[in-house]
Amino acid sequence: MALLRHVDVSHPERGVAKGELVKVRHGAYASAALWKSLAPWDRYLARVYAAALVHPDAIFCLESAAALLGMPIFGDPVDVHVLVPATRSSRLVAGVRTHRSSEDRTIVEIGGLAMTGPEDTAVDLARLRHPAIGLAAADSALRLAPDSSADGLTRISEARISGRGRDIARWPLARATAMSETAIEAISRAVIEWLGFPAPELQVVFRSSGKEDRADFVWEHVRLGGEADGDLKYDGRYGDAREVLRRQTLRDRRLRTHLRAVAHWGWTDATTVTPLRDILTGAGLRAVAPEQTAHLHSLRRQLAPHAPHLIGVSTAARVR
Repeated sequence: MALLRHVDVSHPERGVAKGELVKVRHGAYASAALWKSLAPWDRYLARVYAAALVHPDAIFCLESAAALLGMPIFGDPVDVHVLVPATRSSRLVAGVRTHRSSEDRTIVEIGGLAMTGPEDTAVDLARLRHPAIGLAAADSALRLAPDSSADGLTRISEARISGRGRDIARWPLARATAMSETAIEAISRAVIEWLGFPAPELQVVFRSSGKEDRADFVWEHVRLGGEADGDLKYDGRYGDAREVLRRQTLRDRRLRTHLRAVAHWGWTDATTVTPLRDILTGAGLRAVAPEQTAHLHSLRRQLAPHAPHLIGVSTAARVR
């Protein structure tokens, strides 16, 4: 979606009044019809690009850097986040929130925009956001920076002068893995652990009938496979829902030659917690530790209404 500068549009205020344009931020507009068609995460990315029009030298961080890097974000985070020197103040002005930092971060440039690199972005999110969001960010950072590791992310966090969020970040950073391929897999891993279930093996490969299939999660001791997709898989983002269902049925049939059962769940099942608990318990998995109710309650409140975007299928705004 193209953003329009104020100078590119005659009387933009009239366009807004007529419902033809949407004011994304001061000095940046978009077609109202196109804006309404955008998913929440793409509206957010448009806000980031709009901020770049006004602040071309900005260094984006947190969710803004994550969106630009293709890391997962959840729903529409609304505020655009920018890194500023420690001599300046942290504040929120016109939808742009500045964050002071006296510490070195790796800065990368993509398409002429500067932002914190994947590892520093993941560490920032792990320190300042819910641990499940931190885990999704850390997993994504390892996929984007294959030379990094969970230990490497932890070292970056521990080396920072500021102690803010350091303790919070330890849990997600220590569990980060590039084997977790999507945000819903990361969130599911968090919920599975906090429900007290044993940790699964990830991305286990099975071969049968000349085909190779991978299961997102496998609990070998009960011969159970798990697939985190569900409601996201059938919303059209992966193609025609009927064809997706047909392929899944055939795949599950092959997997059941190796496993006793294959459980499926979606975003709502995982983030509202009780459905995922019931799905896994009904499939024969038993908890081995007490539930961590505080984490589960906060996850349900913060994430259930905000599905993640699909990496690589963004209709991100571009400045005309």
